[in-house]
Amino acid sequence: MQLPFTKMHGLGNDFIVFDAPSEAAIPSAAQLQALADRRTGVGFDQALALTPARRADTAVYYRIFNADGGEVEQCGNGARAVAALLLRQGRGHNGSVRLDSAGGIVSARAVQGELIAVEMGEPLFSPEALPFLATVPAASYALDVDGESIRFAVVSMGNPHAVITVPSAADAPVARLGASIERHPAFPQRVNVGFMQIDSPTRIVLRVFERGVGETLACGTGACAAVAVGRRAGMLAEHVEVIAPGGRLTASWEGPGHSIWLTGPAEISFTGSAQI
Repeated sequence: MQLPFTKMHGLGNDFIVFDAPSEAAIPSAAQLQALADRRTGVGFDQALALTPARRADTAVYYRIFNADGGEVEQCGNGARAVAALLLRQGRGHNGSVRLDSAGGIVSARAVQGELIAVEMGEPLFSPEALPFLATVPAASYALDVDGESIRFAVVSMGNPHAVITVPSAADAPVARLGASIERHPAFPQRVNVGFMQIDSPTRIVLRVFERGVGETLACGTGACAAVAVGRRAGMLAEHVEVIAPGGRLTASWEGPGHSIWLTGPAEISFTGSAQI
């Protein structure tokens, strides 16, 4: 079967986006793993399947599959990619479009030319929201990881995140600690791990080890999670520039009771068709 797709990326966090009018149109986990291979397949961090809308007030329901073939709840850069594609196809209204996913409703709009802003919902800090196995809720937690006590905060952005504040993101052991924390038994559904360096109240540097993928050049929900954690701790302002290896995102959060907004580019690399 041929799978027509659009290859897209947001600051190097890359995707294939394809229409899936039925369950049969979605590749199996093994097929997705093969497609994700950067030597023998197409190569991507996530595959985004656009399925028929489940609500009258949304354009599509999108499903998200990581490079390991596992399905996940949310993807901030992926949401921006889907919104950008739909807006280019004229499937929005006045530069805006609403999307639905396992992580919830996402409202998106075009801003400042080619940039896309998405409303990612309110950050949830309760351990149950991730889930994370903690005896009592707290602002931060500690786990023994590879014989080392690691302190971090947890937050759900529709998907689970652990955020570690580090003096230098460049020197952080992202591959080693990220892989160990991602699969720690305290996170029954695994977790995305962010390493946040705070330069000022309006600027952070961030690297993210994504669940089922590894370190990526950018992570939209990871950017939102880091800013939410920093805001909750009183270290960050309402609008924060997030510097990822792939480039710059902006995350804005007024605080509890409000959604967090993520703004950045979403670009089409090429279109193609793959044999699956």
